[in-house]
Formats: sequence, structure tokens, C-alpha cells
Amino acid sequence: MHKKGIYEKYLKRPFDFIVALIAFMMLSPLLLLTAIMVRVKLGLPVVFKQERPGLNEKTFKLYKFRTMTDKRDDYGELLPDAMRLTKFGKFLRSTSLDELPSLINIIKGDMSLVGPRPLLIEYLSLYSTKHKKRHLVKPGLSGLAQINGRNSISWEEKLDYDIEYIKDISFLLDAKIIIKTLFKVIQRKDITSNNSETTELFRGNYKNK
Repeated sequence: MHKKGIYEKYLKRPFDFIVALIAFMMLSPLLLLTAIMVRVKLGLPVVFKQERPGLNEKTFKLYKFRTMTDKRDDYGELLPDAMRLTKFGKFLRSTSLDELPSLINIIKGDMSLVGPRPLLIEYLSLYSTKHKKRHLVKPGLSGLAQINGRNSISWEEKLDYDIEYIKDISFLLDAKIIIKTLFKVIQRKDITSNNSETTELFRGNYKNK
């Protein structure tokens, strides 16, 4: 059972809504420009939609700008992610422009500004008992893992940061993470892992821990 503090219980959602709404309105010209560029360079659909588990593992539809093509092999199967990720797609990811449509998820209440990142549904059965607790709060646009290495750290470290965040949720921590995230975006750091252009799949290596 996750015990909520005053900030998390009463103030976090209004804070998320107001900041996300203001950001969406201020960034709407950039959103429109990015959408046009995605349409020209990658085609339709412009927005990538995928079911992800959120609070209490309830699924929601995550919105992001697409960064990959639909190229397939001779058998009609999609090529590996790294082969479908274009130079433009890499730019979108390195600048985090692909994440901008997720502001809609925050406005709707599916997500928070700060929290564990919403991962793939197929990972649910792979988490340890400890790491399953990451779904006791809403997923976030950014979190402790994102300001402490993002894709350059191991899956175990990422998930441990998620649990650490849940234990210490506060306005000051959220503000610190948001500010550090902005610096990370400007610096374009930790976008890829050491072994892959795209995020490596979680294999559940820590299932029995």
C-alpha cells in the first residue's frame, strides 16, 4: 500500500494540469511545425499511439511523434527498430521533441510531469515484486532515472530509481527533476545506451530479486 503525502494527494494533479496546459499552449507552434515535418519525412500517422500500463497497471494510450518508418523485409515483417530509425527520427529523440504529444496525456490525467516512465505492457510479467511498485503512481514524462543516466544506465538501476522516487515524492523533488530534465534536453545527453541506438528491451533479469 502506497501512503500519499499532502502534495501527492491534493496538489500534484493540479500542478501537472496547469503546467502541462501552459506548456502545450506555449509550444503549440513547435508542435505544429514538428507535426508537419514528421508528415513530410516519415509519413502518416504523424502521432505514434501505443497502449501502456499506468496507475495500478491500468492501460492508457500514450501519444508521441513517430520517429521510425514502416519499412518491411521481403516477407512483410517490420525491420528491426534500428533500421527504421531515420536521421530525422534520431533528431526528434535527441531533442525530446517526440515526447511533446505526451503533454496531452498529462492534461487528460493519464500521466504526471514526473514519475516512472510508462513502459511496454509485455514487461508487466517480468518485474520483481519490488519493481512492480512502480505502478503505484502515475507514469511520468520524466523521472529520477531520466536525470540520472536515462538510457546509459542498466534496467535495474532505472527501476530502482523509480522505486526511490515513489518513496520520496514531494514538490521540491518534482521541481528538481523538471529543472534537471530541461538541462538534460538542452545538453542532449544519455539518449542512447552504449549498445544500441534504441532503448534495449527489458529481459526480466531481476525477476527473482
